[in-house]
Amino acid sequence: MTITLYGGLRSRATIPHWYMEERGIPYTWQFVDMEAGEHRRDPYLAINPFGKVPALVDEDPALPGGRVQLFESGAILLYLAERFGGECQTAAERGLAQQWVLFANATLATALFVPSNREREFPRLMEVLDRKLVDGPLMGGDWGVADCAVNAYLAYLPIFFPQIDLSPYPQVQATIAATQQRAAYQRVMGQR
Repeated sequence: MTITLYGGLRSRATIPHWYMEERGIPYTWQFVDMEAGEHRRDPYLAINPFGKVPALVDEDPALPGGRVQLFESGAILLYLAERFGGECQTAAERGLAQQWVLFANATLATALFVPSNREREFPRLMEVLDRKLVDGPLMGGDWGVADCAVNAYLAYLPIFFPQIDLSPYPQVQATIAATQQRAAYQRVMGQR
């Protein structure tokens, strides 16, 4: 079995990369030099025809056709959680994981990185997340794929938006601090 994660600097590849480090999933990291345009040329386009990162290739004779190729960080996270992470074993667990991963990639990311949404949506989302994070991991139990997806975006806040005042959201601040202290997070983010 061989798993290869393709990604570039300052990309969403850090999210599945972090998850694999947390879960101890063996993989090969394949750097894609986006500044040089490698993501827009073969052989990378054979892996992700849209020319975006991340992408994942899982080669295993036990898989249909011996290989799975995925793009989109959320799809990769959910695949890893089910196949290797011991998560998402029931329809309810899969639904909850999908809910949080999609929330992170669609709702939270848009509220952070689209300026007009940041002004309108960001405070409301932070208020709700701040209350939700009081309970610990988003799906209960131990840290998992939902936490990886959401906490990765929260941890982007001090990196990309240091001017945003997070003092009204103490649980969000505590989550960011705890995320930054995780050894796997430091290993992955230290490579950026």
